[in-house]
Amino acid sequence: MSTYEQFANAFIVNSSFTGKALTVQGTTKIQQALEKSTVSAPAATGTVNFDVLTQAVLYYTSNASGNWTLNIRGSGSVSLNNMMSTGDSLTVTFLVTQGSTAYYNSAVTIDSVSVTPKWQLVAPTAGNVSGVDAYGYVVFKTGNAAFTVFASQTPFV
Repeated sequence: MSTYEQFANAFIVNSSFTGKALTVQGTTKIQQALEKSTVSAPAATGTVNFDVLTQAVLYYTSNASGNWTLNIRGSGSVSLNNMMSTGDSLTVTFLVTQGSTAYYNSAVTIDSVSVTPKWQLVAPTAGNVSGVDAYGYVVFKTGNAAFTVFASQTPFV
């Protein structure tokens, strides 16, 4: 291993980038990446705030109790609009446990402003009984407070 590689490895292992963006240009090799996830007991219903500064994956372990609106935002004090630049994208996943009555994501908002996702195949009209529904969202910022969202629903039984 070269001196440069040893330095780079030590720098990456011993550095903290909390709250900062790391920009790498050119060809980059990543051996592994971990995403911050949150496992939480609430039941999906009403408005669910998805704070991208806290997690990339959110897993609700209690059975959904009603259809819900997913509000994607930076955090309670940081808007996604201020966090992202035009041309940026991010990917988030919301895992929802379903019981004998299943519910679904009926609306999506970004910073509490309604967006109409482009759903893979068709927009869901129901959840999947007694399993976990995984909702994936790719959010593209196309302008100031303008976003395009690509969404999918995948059942796990």
